[in-house]
Amino acid sequence: MIVGLTGGIATGKSTVTQMLRDLGAYVVDADVWARRVVEPGTPGLHEIAAAFGPEVLNPDGTLNRGRLGAIVFHDEAARQRLNAITHPRVRAGMKEETERYLAAHPDKPIVWDVPLLFEGETRFLVDVTVLVWCDEATQLRRLMARNGLDEAEAMARIRAQMPMEEKRRMADCVIDNGGSLEETRAQVVTLWERLCAQARRTGPA
Repeated sequence: MIVGLTGGIATGKSTVTQMLRDLGAYVVDADVWARRVVEPGTPGLHEIAAAFGPEVLNPDGTLNRGRLGAIVFHDEAARQRLNAITHPRVRAGMKEETERYLAAHPDKPIVWDVPLLFEGETRFLVDVTVLVWCDEATQLRRLMARNGLDEAEAMARIRAQMPMEEKRRMADCVIDNGGSLEETRAQVVTLWERLCAQARRTGPA
């Protein structure tokens, strides 16, 4: 059984991911795969350089994320072109890692940590979706403190994402991370026990 875990900026998804790891969860990290598929020598990086020009590469052949980001940030067509190169490779890598784990642990759930789970096609590859949620005021306060932003800058970053309430409507399960760590951990423990029991009943995904 594949569990898709997501959140919003500064809602605490990384905190919940670590709690799940502490409980024994195996986590497949989309961000890790996003870096792997553009490492030097990979077809992904070669295709990015062909699409956006050699200026997106550093002298040592690695991806210059700052330059690439500047190209795609305000250009929706360029961003879609980049996503068309990277997203299928990320999904393929995650599926391969998952198959290896489930072959050895067919009766255990596996967690996919995916920041943009509901924004793309990955949500169709998981069996259960879990959202790490907090109210907007808490999200804003945390983001300002974490990134040293003023209120307008922080709110602009929040508004650039899919609204949390829309994600909440789409999620199968919600972890409310607006309170204390102890309150969040209690929810995570309860959810993980339920997911483990469900995985034992249903077997491999």
